Amino acid sequence: MPEPGELTLEPARRGKPPRHLADLDVDGRRKAVAELGEKPFRADQLSRHYFTRYVRDPHEMTDLPAAVRESLAGSLLPTLVTPVRHVETDNGTTRKTLWRLYDGALVESVLMRYEGTRPRVTLCVSSQAGCGMNCPFCATGQQGLTRNMSAAEIVEQVVAAERMLDDGEVPGGPGRVSNVVFMGMGEPLANYRPVVEAVRRLTEAAPSGMGISRRGVTVSTVGLAPAIDKLAAADLGVTLALSLHAPDDELRDELVPVNTRWKVDEALDAARRYFDSTGRRVSIEYALIRDINDQAWRADRLGRMLDARGRGWVHVNPIPLNPTPGSKWTASRPEVEAEFVSTLQARGIPVTVRDTRGSDIDGACGQLATVTD
Repeated sequence: MPEPGELTLEPARRGKPPRHLADLDVDGRRKAVAELGEKPFRADQLSRHYFTRYVRDPHEMTDLPAAVRESLAGSLLPTLVTPVRHVETDNGTTRKTLWRLYDGALVESVLMRYEGTRPRVTLCVSSQAGCGMNCPFCATGQQGLTRNMSAAEIVEQVVAAERMLDDGEVPGGPGRVSNVVFMGMGEPLANYRPVVEAVRRLTEAAPSGMGISRRGVTVSTVGLAPAIDKLAAADLGVTLALSLHAPDDELRDELVPVNTRWKVDEALDAARRYFDSTGRRVSIEYALIRDINDQAWRADRLGRMLDARGRGWVHVNPIPLNPTPGSKWTASRPEVEAEFVSTLQARGIPVTVRDTRGSDIDGACGQLATVTD
């Protein structure tokens, strides 16, 4: 367990997961297949089975020669994530899954299916086992950081969700994952390269990847300013979500310890540069904590800081704090939340209060903690 305020930007070294197809770009896959003595185009066939058909059994890959199906799948499609437990709510349309990684590390993902006028399936994925950012109101942050995840381990969570939908495990009939949010366990930009590679696999067209719209992918960060700039230069076209939680450095130093490295203004400036580079409107995530950061003057200060950087570049998502075991903090009172929202809107800032879906199964923002019993 980390000490209060202690950051872990680099995890302890551990063995690497087995190489997987999803870790490699198209050229890398063809080279890997050739090294196994097969024609490079077999990599495209294997990719199509994995990224678009979600095939598990090599014997179903009938366009591959029977003699090489198992060897190719065994070499390039090793099992990286194994389900330990599913917990469901909302009549089965919200499903939290606890995964065991190849080395025994544990992570969680949350699938949420929405019906109505905007039907969609959103998957919240983890990018690290644990988290080194140590935000005191977040269950994951209090666990500390175990290790970074590979690109393939991240992608595997999405492929597994597609299989759940295909197998009818989620009510609502056939469907596809339409949105992927990197808001599960971990700080995505502290695991930069695998996260970027995972995003490429998710958004590239078949057989390179899964073909999910770039607009459907959101990468969250607590404000690693240099990495935000790096992400902008990568030209991925995804949405950036900045977990701010306070507009003043004094409080944010306590709530988001990485603020001792990159202050509020630095994080907001980097977020604005991200918009300038990509044209993608930035989301500001703000957990509303009763009597801590929910004062109207803080809303006004945040509104002024955002407005000073221009109009049309940002959207604020206040999030009623989700309860975590042993936490001394709780969500803001409804009337205080309403005043916070109206104060921002008075400054011309677009605001949408975040749904707390999954909170009753500890699957909402800040609640993922890999409890096994």
